[in-house]
Amino acid sequence: MNIENRILYEDNHLIVINKLAGEIVQGDKTGDIPLIESVKSYLKEKYQKPGNVFCGLVHRIDRPVSGAVIFAKTSKALARMNELIKLRKISKKYIAVVEKEPAIAEQHLVNYLTRNEKLNKSFVSNKETTGAVIAELAYKVIEHLKNYTVLEVELLTGRHHQIRAQLAANGTIIKGDLKYGAKRSNKDGSISLHAYSITFEHPTTHQTIHIIAPLIGEMAHLINFLTQNKSTT
Repeated sequence: MNIENRILYEDNHLIVINKLAGEIVQGDKTGDIPLIESVKSYLKEKYQKPGNVFCGLVHRIDRPVSGAVIFAKTSKALARMNELIKLRKISKKYIAVVEKEPAIAEQHLVNYLTRNEKLNKSFVSNKETTGAVIAELAYKVIEHLKNYTVLEVELLTGRHHQIRAQLAANGTIIKGDLKYGAKRSNKDGSISLHAYSITFEHPTTHQTIHIIAPLIGEMAHLINFLTQNKSTT
């Protein structure tokens, strides 16, 4: 699916893309083409821009996660969006399919996360330790499906693997997330987590922008299948 078909929002300052699970947002040691380079190529071709194209990454989501990613088309927009993130003024919500129903249907989780660079994993504790950062999210159950539960998760801080680590520590492991204890992988290597909603104040017009990212790929097929085979118990 090409970039043009996955544009959720675009104006002179911003472009928001519905990222596929498996895409990397920025370049890494794999050498795979990152989403940011694909966006640059799209902008260069569409607007026939000579030379280098500016494209600033506002935030990231993990490689096995799908959903909305914001890019800035100007340095001014990038600086203002970075400030909104710093002030926690960008609302980000996710859909997560988890292996076990949480003991509490709606909850605000506050933990400390410690990142292990070597393992590329974050570890949760309930007290502050050296190198730990505070992590906050809120979740609520929105659907009961056959063998799984669907959560809406509001991310209140942006930490490494935060949703994955906090939900797993809470007893609700994301489907397909082997790194955090899932029983089995998803066929496409994704995890069942999708960044579906972003709300923020536009950096220049100051209007409220609300963007919904439709489910795509394995996540869309999964939800459709599970809904059709929904448990009646």
